[in-house]
Amino acid sequence: MNTLIQLISCLLLIGLTATGAGPEVRPKLLHPYTVVDTGQDRCFSNDKEITWPGRGAAFYGQDAQFECNHPAYKDNRDGTVSDLNTGLMWQKTPDLKNKTTHEQAVAEAKACRLGGYSDWRVPGIKELYSLIDFRGYSNRTADGSRPYIDTGFFDFVYGNESKGERLIDAQYRSSTIYAGKTMNGNPTVFGVNFADGRIKGYPLQMPGGRRNKQFVRYVRGNPAYGKNDFKDNGDGTVSDLATGLMWTKDDSKTKMNWRESLKYAENIKCAGHDDWRLPNAKELQSIVDYTHAPEATSSAARGPAIDHIFNITSPESYFWTSTTHLERRTCGAAAYIAFGRALGTMHGVKMDVHGAGAQRSDPKSGDPLKWKDGRGPQGDDIRIYNYVRCVRGGEVKLKTSGPAIDGGYTAECGGPENQQQPGGSGGQPPPRVHLSRPPALPQVSPLE
Repeated sequence: MNTLIQLISCLLLIGLTATGAGPEVRPKLLHPYTVVDTGQDRCFSNDKEITWPGRGAAFYGQDAQFECNHPAYKDNRDGTVSDLNTGLMWQKTPDLKNKTTHEQAVAEAKACRLGGYSDWRVPGIKELYSLIDFRGYSNRTADGSRPYIDTGFFDFVYGNESKGERLIDAQYRSSTIYAGKTMNGNPTVFGVNFADGRIKGYPLQMPGGRRNKQFVRYVRGNPAYGKNDFKDNGDGTVSDLATGLMWTKDDSKTKMNWRESLKYAENIKCAGHDDWRLPNAKELQSIVDYTHAPEATSSAARGPAIDHIFNITSPESYFWTSTTHLERRTCGAAAYIAFGRALGTMHGVKMDVHGAGAQRSDPKSGDPLKWKDGRGPQGDDIRIYNYVRCVRGGEVKLKTSGPAIDGGYTAECGGPENQQQPGGSGGQPPPRVHLSRPPALPQVSPLE
């Protein structure tokens, strides 16, 4: 009996490969759904990089000042990469020459035998988003850009401009089907763009009837990742036992700009705790419920994309994060999560263009009326004044300093996604990026 118990214990500790090829050493996880740090390591005001603010100062409490579960990977030298925080194993080099339809991706994942494993899958949107690195930004050229993924471990290419793609056409699909529809009635799947640092819903079918094709990076392991385990503590807070984070049950009830949202989170006291903070983009995205949408095709799924355990002021609300969105190497915008439809105006019609659960960015300050027609080719809804839901806990460490200010970040908000049109690059193939930590770049002029 003791021998049997020891054998079972060993199996639980090291696991076995899906094909029985040999023992697979798995990292010990702090939580089944560990939220990985965004990697952001600089502080910003509304218009420039700043020295790190102290408590009580303007712009205190932003992403870079709180570090938790810093990204950590292991290259297994067999075409796979293990994430030591999440327990997920990833394909190091996806097919970077051929994009696939949703159906092709699912079939190819089942047939994949990379590393001797047979349980590869198309990642869910929360699994895929765990890889995003918010030190990234895209610009006019690949050399002036930095991918939103660690290219020291994961191979990556930008869009192939010689084939009429934009530089930022580096969208990766997930297996998460949107509960509603985008673009005035199109079935949609969520994906992450690792060239411009956003989540959006992509129609499964393009105009003219052709199936939409994107990159895909397969994953395996930790089937619990991305699954919340909420507990109402009965004191105005909600704990997620899967992530180790605690949330305010109520939101701010009023909308505010980014600077005000940081101050609100710093000053709030709830359930006897005074260490609340504005969540970073990954933390806030962790509580999105992708089975719900305000205009879900199923009546049972209609509502904001958040668990009913939380109170939400508006079902069509956007919520600020503490993460500055550095597109075009600018710092005037911050990431938000849409718990309602991610709206845009196309051909004079306001519609759901990105899906509830999308991550976009808003100017940190300004007059929303100046953006009444939206921004970019999908006319993204610009609000500037968004709601706040505070978080605390996790294995967070307060940091007080970061890299030296380099002066290369400008105030203008926006991005190539909003302005760059498809074009050629002299017939050159898409650039392949392989730096693990790109060197400091010279100041890059924003796109006109």
